[in-house]
Amino acid sequence: MELPRNPTRPVRIGTITIGDNNPVAVQSMCATHTRDVGATVKQINDLIKAGADVVRIAVDTKRDVEALIEIRQQTQANLSVDLQENYRLAKTVAPHVDKIRYNPGHLYHHERQKPWQNKVKFLLEVAGENDCAVRIGVNGGSVDPAKASQFSKGDSISPMLASALEHCELLDTLGFIRYCVSLKDSDPTKVIELNQRFAAERPDIPLHLGVTEAGMPPEGVIKTRIAFEQLISRGIGDTIRVSLTLPFDRKGDEIEAGRQILADIAAGRVRSVVDYGLKSLNIISCPSCSRVENEAFIDLAQEVKAMTEYAADYAVTIAVMGCRVNGPGETDDADLGLWCGPKAVNLKRGSKTLGSYSYHDILPRLKEELDIIISERTETA
Repeated sequence: MELPRNPTRPVRIGTITIGDNNPVAVQSMCATHTRDVGATVKQINDLIKAGADVVRIAVDTKRDVEALIEIRQQTQANLSVDLQENYRLAKTVAPHVDKIRYNPGHLYHHERQKPWQNKVKFLLEVAGENDCAVRIGVNGGSVDPAKASQFSKGDSISPMLASALEHCELLDTLGFIRYCVSLKDSDPTKVIELNQRFAAERPDIPLHLGVTEAGMPPEGVIKTRIAFEQLISRGIGDTIRVSLTLPFDRKGDEIEAGRQILADIAAGRVRSVVDYGLKSLNIISCPSCSRVENEAFIDLAQEVKAMTEYAADYAVTIAVMGCRVNGPGETDDADLGLWCGPKAVNLKRGSKTLGSYSYHDILPRLKEELDIIISERTETA
């Protein structure tokens, strides 16, 4: 289906451009030590082969910079650099990369007496001189302590949002608009709220989406998928990174997972209840995975689709989920939800459980509830 896109401005990163209705770019980050040139080049090549649009590497020391120069000579990939705490390395790094990522929460580590605004100005001057884009990367695990102190201790979202908006304002004032923003946390619900709130205030700025420390697959993919489903379906997000705990030789799985998530969202194959803004029947079903305990779930999803054709013109959401681990919670926001066990299917209306039925008996029971909803909405129309 045609997904909405926020009217973000274009930001070029090497040979690709994010924002401005360009395809959502997929990227990853090397897990190798940058100074291990051979291993890093191999991982970059593996990621590019898997379909990465941008590859990020970390530079912490002068030795890393020396290695980066060698790496750049061995790859044409669009490279982004993570400066971590030493912003001053930007001057020697920028000639060899296409994007610089800095973390507002790390700018205070060096030259503590110097205002952060001066440090950012230095970064922008370097980026401009070397044809680099910039990412303002706000992370829940390293919020600017000065900003965090302005909010209540239990509020982790407001300082992140305030920090991002403050840095955007500075960049705009300085006339540097070739930048994107990321607001990341290990909690997908916070990622959703952060990015929705930021996009409401600054819909013009491209967003880099990600869930930090997502963990190992499949759980890490599921966490990330839920955040992306809720954001990308609403037009929020211009580039993504799936952060997984993987062996080095499987790093390309992050790219494959990202592209699969994007394809599933576009096709309506989702794990969480997504509001696509449709004025017609909306059937969502999770992609099958190792947690599915009965393959009849796959057939059931097709049967639900066929049975409900008569209700195509009604804005009703039906969720068909394949397991009892995630299914109960992931159907709460649907008008009608089915989550499947090994021998029975549980039927819900909103968050209320209506009963458990055999795979043979569930369709007639689902139709009864669907007819009730249609009747109620017709009467109030």
